[in-house]
Amino acid sequence: MSSSTIAAQPHPLRVVAIGGGTGLSTLLRGLRRYVAVPGQPMGPFAGKGCEPCLIGDLAALVTVTDDGGSSGRLRKGFNMLPPGDLRNCMVALSEEEDLIAQLFRHRFRSGGDMEGHNFGNLFVAALTEITGDFGQAIQLASKILATRGRIYPVTTANTTLVARMDDGSLVRGETSISASKRRIVELMLDPPDAPALPEALEAIHRADLITVGPGSLYTSLITNLLVKGIPEALAGARGLRVFVCNLMTQANESLGLSASQHIERIYNHTGAPIFDYALINTAPVSPEMLLRYAAEGSVPIAPDIDKVESLGVKCIVGNFLSESALLGPSTGQDAHSDVLRHASDRVTGALMELGRLSQGRLTSKY
Repeated sequence: MSSSTIAAQPHPLRVVAIGGGTGLSTLLRGLRRYVAVPGQPMGPFAGKGCEPCLIGDLAALVTVTDDGGSSGRLRKGFNMLPPGDLRNCMVALSEEEDLIAQLFRHRFRSGGDMEGHNFGNLFVAALTEITGDFGQAIQLASKILATRGRIYPVTTANTTLVARMDDGSLVRGETSISASKRRIVELMLDPPDAPALPEALEAIHRADLITVGPGSLYTSLITNLLVKGIPEALAGARGLRVFVCNLMTQANESLGLSASQHIERIYNHTGAPIFDYALINTAPVSPEMLLRYAAEGSVPIAPDIDKVESLGVKCIVGNFLSESALLGPSTGQDAHSDVLRHASDRVTGALMELGRLSQGRLTSKY
């Protein structure tokens, strides 16, 4: 991006982020810093030490097909939708130093049947029993966490992922699909006509900026795009639609796929082009991190810019990666692990420029 000029104090942006897993929560953590809070002025100079408060309305649309871990156990035991990805989004949009947010992240390490369960998941399960409505439970839990944004399951239908593999076999369930050694050819929902949550469609319709990704290509991204009404809403959206490309390929989901091939796989399932821009990392990964990911057969996603733009998608390229060490207690893991993540500050900074461009208040040359 070249230099930019902002004409006047911008009106608040309406932003929708679609996805699931760690990728979506990482993105939301960055977007949260731009969301206005009650009593805080909008505009580029909202307060000392704060990011510009440019977002007036932030909505996360989250996949609900997880059938493993604590979420999977609650799904089977309580006949409810899996709360894990939604709970991660709630924590990402809350004040993270708050004790309640720490409680929602806590995973029990012992205690018989409690072992492996996450407190936040159990809390949502309790609210679902009390209210009799999973969607209402998510909204109440979000209110308790004082989240800076709204969080919606993309559908409230009880759906199961089904994948057709490259040998013609059908694999049911997200966990089984992720564990398969075969390549995914087509992803489907059962039932196939699961309707989108009306609030999700309304959020897309009103949005100035819509993001899809980062996240597992099939089980975090495409799964949302199979929900009835979502592809049509994205195809007809008036806001800018941005694909946030993953940093690395992923075993059983995207091995060997370039950036353009990720978009092509998505379009194969939506049946229509749904992106205006793609945000793609071009910074090199350290040799140490390359070696760590090579054990999984994972490599950096090739940024084939010319092929992406031949699909009618403009590219925003740059250094969008962060190499970090995560420690167990804060992440639910038991051991130290080195991971690649998107640098949420740089990603969201680029997205905010695009958002203001979508309202005609930013002139940029790409």
